[in-house]
Amino acid sequence: MKKSSQNPSVDATPPVLPEQVNVAMTEIAENMHEGLLALAVGAGLQVMQALMDADVTMLAGPKGRHDAERTAVRHGRERGSVTLGGRRVPVTRPRVRAADGSGELPVPSYELFTSTEVLGHMAMEKMLAGLSTRRYPVGLEPVGDKVTETAFATSKSAVSRKFVAMTETALTDLLAADLSGLDLVAIMIDGVHFADTCCVVALGIDSGGAKHPLALVDGGTENATTVTALLTGLRERGLDVTRPVLVGIDGSAALRKAVVEVFDHPVIQRCQLHKIRNVKDRLPQKLRTTVGRKMTDAYHADSAVEAEPALEAIARDLERTYPGAAASLREGMAETVTVLRLGVPPTLARTLRSTNAIESMISICRDHARNVKRWRDAQMALRWCAAGMVEAGKKFRRVNGYLHLPALRAALDQEAAIVHTDRVSAA
Repeated sequence: MKKSSQNPSVDATPPVLPEQVNVAMTEIAENMHEGLLALAVGAGLQVMQALMDADVTMLAGPKGRHDAERTAVRHGRERGSVTLGGRRVPVTRPRVRAADGSGELPVPSYELFTSTEVLGHMAMEKMLAGLSTRRYPVGLEPVGDKVTETAFATSKSAVSRKFVAMTETALTDLLAADLSGLDLVAIMIDGVHFADTCCVVALGIDSGGAKHPLALVDGGTENATTVTALLTGLRERGLDVTRPVLVGIDGSAALRKAVVEVFDHPVIQRCQLHKIRNVKDRLPQKLRTTVGRKMTDAYHADSAVEAEPALEAIARDLERTYPGAAASLREGMAETVTVLRLGVPPTLARTLRSTNAIESMISICRDHARNVKRWRDAQMALRWCAAGMVEAGKKFRRVNGYLHLPALRAALDQEAAIVHTDRVSAA
C-alpha cells in the first residue's frame, strides 16, 4: 500500500521590496560591470547618505512628526562634496538649523566625510613616493566612471597647493616640537644639499634606543654659524644641553666648533668611515685598499689603547712618501676612537662609530625629492627635507645594542667628570 504525500504549497510570488531598496539595488547593479571596487564605492556613497539622514533624524526628530521639544529643524539640502580616494566627489548634503533660530548646526557624518586633511595626507604621500603633480590622477584608485566624471581637486595646481600646505605643516611641527622630555644619549649632525641650499639636520638617539628627527636649518654650507643656529634652536625648544652627550659628526671643523659652543659636556665621535675615505683620497689607487683595510682593523680593536698605536703606525708608514695622507690620519685621531675609549660594546658601536644612521635618513629625503626639477628657494628645500625626515621617522627602529645605552650614559658622565677635573687642575 502506497503512502501518498503531498508537498506543501509554496508561494512563488517574489517578495515586494520597498521602493528605496529597489532604487539602491538598481544603482548598485549599474556599478557591477566596472568591478568590485566601483561596486563598493557605489554602495558606500549610499551608506554615507543614509548616515547623514540618520544624523538629521537624531537632531531634528522623525520627519513629518511634530515635536514641541525639538532643538533643531530640517532646512532642506544643498550641494556639497566629500573626500574619496584622493579626490573630491560632489554629493547632496542635508541642512539642519537650530530651532531657536541661532544658526545652522553641523551634520556630524558630513563633517567627517568632507575632511580635507585626509586628501592632503594622500597627496603628500604620493608626491613623496615620486608621483608628479601632473600624473597624480593616474595614481588614484578606480572608483567607477560615474564618480570619476564628477570628481575634482585632482588638477596639477590643486595637488601642488595641498602638498605645499602639508609640507609647511610638517616643517612647522618638526621645528616646534617640545624636546624637554627627551633623554638623548647621542646626537648626529650632517648636511644635505638641495641645489644651492644646504640643509643641516640633526638626529637624536634616546636612552631607550629610539631615533628622533630633531631639527633642520638652511644655509649655503655647513658653516659654524648655520650649525650653531641649529643647536641653539634645540636648546630653546627644551633640549638639555648640560648633560654629557655623544655627538657624531663627519669631522667638519665647523660642526665641532658649534657643538663645543652650545653643549656643556659634548663627547665628540668623528665618523670613522669619513676618516678612512679622507685618507684614501690622498693616496694613489694601488694603496687605497691596503691602507683602508689596516685602518678598519685598527678601528675594530678591543680598546682605544690598542687602536691609537695601530693608527699611529699607519701614519708613520705614510709620512715619508705621502705626508698629506699621514696628516689627515693624525688630525682628530683621538676623536675617531671615542666609542672604544668609552668601552661601547661592538653591537652598539656599529651604530655610533659612524654617521650612517643620519645619512640613512638623509638618503630617504633625497629619494623623496628625486623628481624635483626646479628648486625655487631655501624654503622649498626645507619643506621637502622636513617632509622626508618625518617620513623616515615613521620607519625608524631602535638601534642595535640599545640595551647597552644605560652603560654608555654612565661612561659619558664619567668622561665629563674626568674632563672637568682636568680643567680645574689646570686652572
